[in-house]
Amino acid sequence: MAERVNDFQGQSFYKLRRACRRRGTLFKDPLFPAIEQSLFYKREPPPGLTWKRPRDICKDPRLFVDGISTRDLHQGSLGNCWMVAAISCLASEPSLWKKVIPDHMDQEWNPKHPDLYAGIFHFRFWRFGRWVDVVVDDRLPVSEDGVLLFCRSATPREFWSALLEKAYAKLNGCYEALEGGNTAEALIDFTGGVSEPLGLDRETLSMHSDRRRALFQTLAKVHECKSLITCSIRPAEGETVESVLDCGLVRGHAYGITAVRKVRLTEKLMKTGGMSRLFMVRMRNPWGKTDWTGTWSQGSQQWQQLSRVDREKMGLIVRDVGEFWMDFEDFCHYFTDVVVCRLVERTLLWPNSNWREVCCYGEWAPAPTTPDSPPPTVQQTNYTLTLGKSNKINKTAGTKQPQGNRKEARLGESQQDGGKSGRCNPGRTAIKEEYFGEVDGVWEAQKDKRSRCGGCINHRDTFLHNPQFMFEVRGKEEEVLICLQQEDRRIWRKNGGGENLPIGFEVEVNRCSRVQSVVEQAASSIYMDSRSVTLRATLAPGRYVVLPTTFLPGSTGRFLIRLFSHSHIRLRELREDLPAGSVFQCFLPQPTVVTTVHLRRASGLNPPKQTAPDVYAVVRCESDTIRTRVFKEEGNPEFNLRTIFYRRYPNTHISVELWSRGLLWDSLLGEARLQTAESERSRSHMIDVRTEQSRSGFRSCIYVETSSSGCLTDL
Repeated sequence: MAERVNDFQGQSFYKLRRACRRRGTLFKDPLFPAIEQSLFYKREPPPGLTWKRPRDICKDPRLFVDGISTRDLHQGSLGNCWMVAAISCLASEPSLWKKVIPDHMDQEWNPKHPDLYAGIFHFRFWRFGRWVDVVVDDRLPVSEDGVLLFCRSATPREFWSALLEKAYAKLNGCYEALEGGNTAEALIDFTGGVSEPLGLDRETLSMHSDRRRALFQTLAKVHECKSLITCSIRPAEGETVESVLDCGLVRGHAYGITAVRKVRLTEKLMKTGGMSRLFMVRMRNPWGKTDWTGTWSQGSQQWQQLSRVDREKMGLIVRDVGEFWMDFEDFCHYFTDVVVCRLVERTLLWPNSNWREVCCYGEWAPAPTTPDSPPPTVQQTNYTLTLGKSNKINKTAGTKQPQGNRKEARLGESQQDGGKSGRCNPGRTAIKEEYFGEVDGVWEAQKDKRSRCGGCINHRDTFLHNPQFMFEVRGKEEEVLICLQQEDRRIWRKNGGGENLPIGFEVEVNRCSRVQSVVEQAASSIYMDSRSVTLRATLAPGRYVVLPTTFLPGSTGRFLIRLFSHSHIRLRELREDLPAGSVFQCFLPQPTVVTTVHLRRASGLNPPKQTAPDVYAVVRCESDTIRTRVFKEEGNPEFNLRTIFYRRYPNTHISVELWSRGLLWDSLLGEARLQTAESERSRSHMIDVRTEQSRSGFRSCIYVETSSSGCLTDL
């Protein structure tokens, strides 16, 4: 089924080309004209700059010369290596670039019919859940010496890379808006995939060969599945972007990984190296030149010992001057960050398993105003950022976190003026909330329960006012990938804005209506000012709620939640604060307290010298009853049951009953009662269970955790 494509700014390529052909004129784009404002918003244009069509630059111009390859890309004077690295990955996969460059044969120059050429091209990019078609004319910025100012091909008469860059510049507002960025962002725009960052612990990888081997196998598998991979070296404190290491690699520069190989060495190399196998990766520099000077670099001793035939047998082929091979141990020693872009249009996300994607749109918005109330005062997010000293990440994604943990935002993807390389910004400095510059105003507007911009979990008064989305894992434990993407803001850079919001999300458990209290998260992402944040987690069967948030309350904007899983999972927004009641319950008072009960386990259910019973537990609260599964012949069952009760009469007790499964009927083993306060944090209970055996001195216990809070309703 073909995907729907939206025309960017309402321009239809086919209608515009027909009109130009009918008039016999070349297209001039009125929405992205050949003027200074299409180039820069801060910088001054270089002297002698002109706009020229390809036919004025060279004879016999072509969109492609001998097909498309990574050697068609040379960065030029714009600091957008992050984009060029992504395009070089794109060029290696025909199914991908043909989607970005649609009807490529139809767009090509036709020397036999020059009258058909209209000076118009179109390219497609994936933005915020949809493919958009961007139209451009063929006028390109040229320097004083007659060379293309920005991205260009090694072949002077080939123009696909320069025209693609122009379309991407138009999508983002102007060429200068492409200065500095994140490779993951470009990979998503060019593929519609989902990018997953992998941080590399160089110290651990250097000390443990098994960790290196596991990482190598991960990269080999994702490369085999045609996923795109880029990497970079994060500048440490005191180091600068674009600074060159002794080995020739460049800090803060985006490289593409174009091959991952495990090769068997020849006898000659085994004698010198002492190893029978070698783990290798092939890299590409967007600058179109080799800079690696270490082992296996061009001209190194290792290459000189191999003939061309040996290289081809081992698969160690270099396709152009921008590529080079590295030993994987050297790779782990120098590189700090890897970004894997998994492709949506393919049927494999993980090896040998089908997967599905579901998505929902949402918005962080203030409470709606009424005719009788003044508009809420929403704090704008034009705060001043002062970089802190901490470089640690808030916590490991995908692990359970206690209630008291505070979030840290990883900031730094907002770009400064870039140099030639641009800034891929693989490392974002972790900044605690107290490092933010002074923020004027208060959050009273966000304390309105109808607000949907409550900030991260640090702000407990407003955190639960964020949008909430529910999904359910059925049957068995499942690995899921969750991606939160905010609306792109780069196009606002030339108007003084364009900075991403620091965003992230929490995953709560066992909900069918909006989360009323925070006890323990099933999973938690990091917070950073990136366009997208991704989390991989393995979840047990149950219902889960994703709470996408900005770092600070009051920040507004639109977002997209994407969820990937092996099985069919529905994702929907929760709008109701309380579960839907029956007709009879309409006559009862509204719930006032939400209580979470976590029945962990029981002990001592099998008396000495007796077989343990088949046991299950029943938790009762008011008219609600929740039952666990049956545990076969288990005297110390691990129930691990978590349930939520919306209580109309909070002074009544909650009972936990233990039952023995029988052939004809079930028998009650014992019962315990819980009394909870109307408002209490997580509290642990160990309660003796009244059973028949307890009369003879045999003790049975249950272990329960409870927490309660008031209902967050608008009533």
